[in-house]
Amino acid sequence: MSRMDPRIHQFHQPLQAAPQRKKTKTDISFQNVLNEAQTLRISKHAEKRLKQRNIEIDENKWNEISNKMAEAKSKGVTDSLVITNQAAFVVSTKNNTVVTALGREEAASQIFTNINGTIVLED
Repeated sequence: MSRMDPRIHQFHQPLQAAPQRKKTKTDISFQNVLNEAQTLRISKHAEKRLKQRNIEIDENKWNEISNKMAEAKSKGVTDSLVITNQAAFVVSTKNNTVVTALGREEAASQIFTNINGTIVLED
């Protein structure tokens, strides 16, 4: 009579849910890092362009841009052009960063290269 491999026998035992454990400081720190990684960043270059061009974007619009960047990233977009009523932004969805900013009128006459997606947001 052949003997069953004990690993197979163990596999068929009912699975038990892992016991819940309290969050530790390490878990909380990891969550903070994860949240920060998902936070939209503005490069120094883009920040300079925003100031030079007097482009002001409110927090709600930044949140909308960030959400659309995450959606674009989930679809495989790595570098995108974001167009709003006020401005156009070249963004990296890979590292969640606004790379540069242009006023909407200025952007109308530009050619954008090295992007593989476009996000259009209207008010």
